[in-house]
Amino acid sequence: MRRIDHWLALGTAGLPPVETGPVYDPNSGVVQAEVPLAGRAVLDRAVEGALAAQPDWAATNPQRRARVLFEFKRLVEAEMDDLARLLASEHGKVLADARGDLQRGLEVIEFACGIPHLLKGEYTPGAGPGIDVQSMRVPVGIGAGITPFNFPAMIPMWMFGVAIACGNAFILKPSEKDPSVPVRLAELMERAGAPRGILQVVHGGAEMVDAILDHPAIAAVSFVGSSEVAQHVYARGSAAGKRVQAFGGAKNHGIVLPDADLDRAVEDIVGAAFGSAGERCMALPVVVPVGEATAEALRARLVPAIHALRVGVSTDPEAHYGPVVTAEHRARIEGWIARAVAEGAELVVDGRGFRLQGHEQGFFVGPTFLDHVTPTMESYRAEIFGPVLQMVRAKDFEEALRLPSDHPYGNGVAVFTRSGRAAREFAHRVNVGMVGINVPIPVPVAYHTFGGWKRSAFGDINQHGPEGVRFWTKIKTVTSRWPEDDGGSGQDAFVIPTMR
Repeated sequence: MRRIDHWLALGTAGLPPVETGPVYDPNSGVVQAEVPLAGRAVLDRAVEGALAAQPDWAATNPQRRARVLFEFKRLVEAEMDDLARLLASEHGKVLADARGDLQRGLEVIEFACGIPHLLKGEYTPGAGPGIDVQSMRVPVGIGAGITPFNFPAMIPMWMFGVAIACGNAFILKPSEKDPSVPVRLAELMERAGAPRGILQVVHGGAEMVDAILDHPAIAAVSFVGSSEVAQHVYARGSAAGKRVQAFGGAKNHGIVLPDADLDRAVEDIVGAAFGSAGERCMALPVVVPVGEATAEALRARLVPAIHALRVGVSTDPEAHYGPVVTAEHRARIEGWIARAVAEGAELVVDGRGFRLQGHEQGFFVGPTFLDHVTPTMESYRAEIFGPVLQMVRAKDFEEALRLPSDHPYGNGVAVFTRSGRAAREFAHRVNVGMVGINVPIPVPVAYHTFGGWKRSAFGDINQHGPEGVRFWTKIKTVTSRWPEDDGGSGQDAFVIPTMR
């Protein structure tokens, strides 16, 4: 049995034995590897390595750190196909989507390559008589990332790319469901020239998460996962004196106004709802047509488009999406479908019980479409995180605006319209963190920032972009004066200084 071990600067010799967890091939349902589920002892070893490496790395000038990231980017691009196959074999997403996972991560690495400019501070000469004031951004020290299964390459790179560029050491705890690619990325970072200990990978479950949140040497933690765990991470990490950003679940809505190009909207909605088997925090699992005429016309186009979707193994170039990550997750998705029906939703297309010929033990869920869903249904309020599209009919623009604004989650929303005025009003008024106008998956580019509102995010600083630099650094302000022998009495030393 293949073992996916930790990536530690000081190795694993002498560490106590721990239980292991299975890593499946979702296409076949077969266990293909095992991963250790470690805790504090392994984390202590990682922190020891990070403490040894970080001071010299922080003292390395930003241009040299950027060169390491440039080389890391080149190495990842050279191994893109192999990394995509490895990612797909553990997650289940199709190869094209796996390459997209890697590419969107690399875009943040590209952004972080500009760190010499991004770290420039501020300087005011002559703020007072002979007094200059300077501010600078310095690394927090050791950062940690706790990442989910659905983007095993992109989200780690979103975190460690900026953190390492800023001069920090970084400890990554990836999902135990698909941990191979994160380990491979750490290997490539060292090949690119990062010192051992600057990027390490530790494996584990809840025990490892709490060990990270409690460890006094870890200064900042970034998390992506469910809202329940995100709230726990934020509360426990903050109580331990850490800087924490914790991104949770989502229930993104696609608002379809009567003037929308329905053919284009259907193409976008189907791709956003069912791509990657719906296992995206920026998926579009709720469609909201405005007016009954729009709803009926949209449904008439959606049903055949959904029936035309091809579910296949990850390596099938014709497949629109592959299996979900585990059998347990498949059961959870199918349970939510049953719950929606019991709550009164109309099951238009039922994907439960889907079996792929030749891969009957794989973790597949067929595309599912539910109509006449209402805001009072628990299946509407919950994040299903699977290939399930729900339709909630709105009678007018105001009701459509209220649905995402009043929902507990506030990650992303999209509006489909030809009206610039309606789009502008919607974007300004909706109570959601990221908005797409005729863009179904409004993930910002790397030099802007990513982050939702309400129960989709805990903490006040977003990921990547300038906000990422803010999160992984702290401000130091220096006020300096070079006194001359002017025969002063010294009495001013007892008065609070002013810039007179």
